[in-house]
Amino acid sequence: MSQPVTEYKVGDRGAPVYLSGATLTDDELDLASLRGEVVVVNVWGSWCGPCRVEAPVLSRVSTDYRERGVSFVGVNVKDNRAAAVAFEEEHGITYPSIEDTDGRAVLALSQYVPASAVPVTLVLDRDGRVAARVLGAVREATVTALLDGTLAEAL
Repeated sequence: MSQPVTEYKVGDRGAPVYLSGATLTDDELDLASLRGEVVVVNVWGSWCGPCRVEAPVLSRVSTDYRERGVSFVGVNVKDNRAAAVAFEEEHGITYPSIEDTDGRAVLALSQYVPASAVPVTLVLDRDGRVAARVLGAVREATVTALLDGTLAEAL
């Protein structure tokens, strides 16, 4: 059985992640536009119990790390828009979420995100490559440690 947290050494990271789509607010978002920043990508659904546990953590950390050049992006899966928007409002999520009703976003992340695994959190380095992956609800200490390590990498 794999560990819930996987870190990838700089030299072992794959190609940059390419992901784009319409957000829950009908804006277009392309991860390529965030190159140069550390990015957290969280795959979630409003119906997912562990997602409810981690949502306040991600909301808080996204606010705490915004000034340090970290962006957060959600990928909302297998959900209806009203439930997803209500979930974000309930948990204070202010970062954008790509609406993935057709599964294309998860397919684009399939090298790192198992099709049936929710939640999954990826930390992307400044080049858009996966530096770390967390399967299941992420704890605050885990995500902050992963972010601090990725932010400390040479520019």
